[in-house]
Amino acid sequence: MLISRQKLEEQETNNLANYACLSANSKGRQFSEEEAPFRTCFQRDRDRILHSIAFRRLEYKTQVFINYEGDHYRTRLTHTLEVTQIGRSLALAMGANIDLTEAICLVHDIGHPPFGHAGEHILYQLMQGHGGFEHNRQSFRVVTQLENKYPDFTGLNLTFETLEGILKHETDYDYPDKLFLDPSLRGHIEAQITNQSDGLAYTAHDLDDGLRSGMITPTLLKDVKLWQLTTDGILPESGCSQLTDLQRHRIIRKLIGYEIQSLMRSTEKNLISNNIQSVDDLRRLPYNVVAFEEPLKTYNQELKSFLYENLYCHYRVMRMTFKAEKVIVDLFKSYLEHPQILPKHIQQRIEAIGIERTICDYIAGMTDRFAIEEHQKIYDATFTQ
Repeated sequence: MLISRQKLEEQETNNLANYACLSANSKGRQFSEEEAPFRTCFQRDRDRILHSIAFRRLEYKTQVFINYEGDHYRTRLTHTLEVTQIGRSLALAMGANIDLTEAICLVHDIGHPPFGHAGEHILYQLMQGHGGFEHNRQSFRVVTQLENKYPDFTGLNLTFETLEGILKHETDYDYPDKLFLDPSLRGHIEAQITNQSDGLAYTAHDLDDGLRSGMITPTLLKDVKLWQLTTDGILPESGCSQLTDLQRHRIIRKLIGYEIQSLMRSTEKNLISNNIQSVDDLRRLPYNVVAFEEPLKTYNQELKSFLYENLYCHYRVMRMTFKAEKVIVDLFKSYLEHPQILPKHIQQRIEAIGIERTICDYIAGMTDRFAIEEHQKIYDATFTQ
């Protein structure tokens, strides 16, 4: 038996919560297209994102550790896949639209430049006076302008709901972009799920990578409340100075489960207490319904502060940050002073959008290794093409 798009839409109507975004009710795309016979519009968005060039590049973009530092550290791609897994689980339990959630999770970092937040920070500085740089807005540029795979339009022509999920991405390090959206409205529940999935994933998995690297130790973590809660029953009461791989896996798994359960309890309370009966009810609230309960919200902030001080500002990470910023600054200035060294198809964009934005788009799309190789080609004294 074949299941048509209409049947899938009917299943959404019958099975999803009344505050979920239904594909049959989508506001559509900027450019009209014939609907797919066996996929909903949100499934189609997901597939277009997965097949994009920008998505594949995430494999060689930094999460915390540069790609060549080890095969087992997260990259921007594996982080994205882990966010997507958590997002799907939350969406299923909350009765939200899994396909839309998955699409937003997969696309949320597609505009991230090389070298993680170091790359974003330095591009932000370099683009002052030229429109600035922020990776959520860059993700929007990627899917609306920079991907070029279709004859009738630029970009991926994603649905309004997926684009909204990009622009209303909101964590401690990311801020929602207003652009064409009403700033007084919250993101739909699928966007809110993505926000929390992202924060949950990078906190737990950056902790995991920090422990694996040895930059973070159980001794350093002993006063962190979430560490105390999630190591109870796994580590001896006296603590330990070094973890086995199995202990580390158990702790991170327990941490993620603990946070997901808290998030579910709090979200359910918010939905019931506000009598949410529709997508519009949810969007008109002055705060997000998908949120952590206290005291876990405070505990999370404590862990994030710990990671900032002890991992992101660790001298080994800061050295890589310094080198990464130098690579991007050197490339930006070289292209600015000598635009003829840019590839021909990149030069062709200068007249339309200006040289600074052209260079910014080009660098933001680079992987770590491509940026390093490009820097070597330009500044290495040996003659390579």
